Amino acid sequence: MAPSRSYDPPPTLMGDLAADFVRMPEAEAGQVGLSHYGIRGTAERLSTEKDDTFRLATPDGRHYILKIANPAEPEDEIAAQVALLEHLALGAPALPVPRVIPDHGGQSLPVFTDAAGQVRRMRLMSYLAGRPLDSTDTNGPEREKVGELEAALRLALADFTHPGCNRTVLWDVRNLALLQPLLDETGNASQRAALSDAMARFLDMQPEIDQLRMQVVHNDFSRSNIIVDHDAGQFVTGVIDFGDAVHTAIAIDVSTALLNQLPPRVDDPARENIFTQGYDLLRGYLRVADLTEAEMRLLPHLVMGRIVARTLITLWRARLFPDNETYIMRNTHQGWAQLDWFLMRSPDEVSRTFVSGFQQ
Repeated sequence: MAPSRSYDPPPTLMGDLAADFVRMPEAEAGQVGLSHYGIRGTAERLSTEKDDTFRLATPDGRHYILKIANPAEPEDEIAAQVALLEHLALGAPALPVPRVIPDHGGQSLPVFTDAAGQVRRMRLMSYLAGRPLDSTDTNGPEREKVGELEAALRLALADFTHPGCNRTVLWDVRNLALLQPLLDETGNASQRAALSDAMARFLDMQPEIDQLRMQVVHNDFSRSNIIVDHDAGQFVTGVIDFGDAVHTAIAIDVSTALLNQLPPRVDDPARENIFTQGYDLLRGYLRVADLTEAEMRLLPHLVMGRIVARTLITLWRARLFPDNETYIMRNTHQGWAQLDWFLMRSPDEVSRTFVSGFQQ
């Protein structure tokens, strides 16, 4: 039976993840593209977590991405994303990431008031052709290329700093403890118990996690944020959505990518090694960048932490924004069997299984 009360998040859990706003219609987005950037075209809304994002298509076949921030999103955090992309454009121009296009006045992050009276910040970016990785199957060599690119992106960001990246992000599992109040909001008793057990296990490892190497990372290297083309030699044609970029543990970034290589179905949690496909990604990653012994040992536990965070955050946000529930919950339900895999093994056994199963 679901709890009778409704959870009122403390300030640390608020911010743009909990902020509702008036969505911009596609017609208005098209007018914004014309008036601010001189682009005459049609706007198509893309599904996103917390903002208005559109693909602008011109009659001559050009495409752009127009991203209009949630009014509650802090300016320094949006500015950090723009600065990060500009850093990559200068220091690693070969990486397939969006390019920021300034408006008529030369501004990369102009401010305007929309038709609903909301003050918004926006940026126009180049469009990266291909299809999202979550819409297609992959083979081992292709997954290795995903890992290679994630590692190359990490190295390109090693010297990047920005005050807007020194923040608390709920999707950064170093902050998993902040989500503990949401456990009481899980209506199913057995699911709540599984999440509680996993949370306790993770928090026991928090001191070790806090000692891991840190830098600014993408922090959401998920299949929906990786654009691919099976016919392209490099396979990965784009990495998008730097909205969760943050200064955190390097291994957390890798664990997010590994989570997104887990099987959607786990038929036999007692026997399967759910990291089989993830090993391909990890193999490619280590071809380009290193991981320490401690990072390797903790990687599977960071994956488990991300499963817990994803479940708690999406259940909470689906209640806040039922009209966006399909998008919010798109990856949540498969996590229960994945969580069972971890909880059927002791923490030491999880580390041993993960490390021993990997052949570089």
